[in-house]
Amino acid sequence: TGILTEELLKLDKELWLCELDSESVDYLRAHHPNLSQRLIYGDFLKLPILSHIESPFTLVGNFPYNISSQIVFKMLDHRDDIPEMVGMFQKEVADRIVSIHGNKVYGILSVLVQAYYEAEYLYTVEPGVFFPPPKVRSAVIRFRRRTEGDPACSYGHLKAFVKTAFNQRRKTLRNDLKSLNFERSLIPEEVWGLRAEQLSVEEFIRLAELTAPDAKGTH
Repeated sequence: TGILTEELLKLDKELWLCELDSESVDYLRAHHPNLSQRLIYGDFLKLPILSHIESPFTLVGNFPYNISSQIVFKMLDHRDDIPEMVGMFQKEVADRIVSIHGNKVYGILSVLVQAYYEAEYLYTVEPGVFFPPPKVRSAVIRFRRRTEGDPACSYGHLKAFVKTAFNQRRKTLRNDLKSLNFERSLIPEEVWGLRAEQLSVEEFIRLAELTAPDAKGTH
């Protein structure tokens, strides 16, 4: 019913909306007719963002929990256009995103987000503030684009490296990275016996840079 929209309008910024539910779209058009030209009826995950919205922009939402991780990956795909994002997630997903190495929930999302953004856990949202109350707790996170420079390798290579490393997280990197094609001597011997969850974001970036196809001669 536009509760978040009404709060965002108070910021006096150019606001674009994306909504998949037809009843919600009709409601918003009826109650905020001035936003009709900036209300996109469609699936955000399939939306060619830059065909509607000028870059850069801040992404804000109470995201559908079943696709919240996919929305984060879309943010990463458009990281040069989205310097900031604020969103509500299921608490378990939020914990995963901001987790550091050595934690059981530390994983692919943790590494890829933190390689490009500073992820700040703002606060927990209890079920009682919703109607009807959900069976899960929620949390709000703010993402801010890092300014000290991106990894020297491509995002595609870093993503593939991290996903492969966490493919069987109970096994060591010696087993997990078998499917990747790179010279094994590029990775220090002491690293091979570690599990993915033991590597920090910075260590993942360094290993991905060392094994990137275009990194030969730059080590």
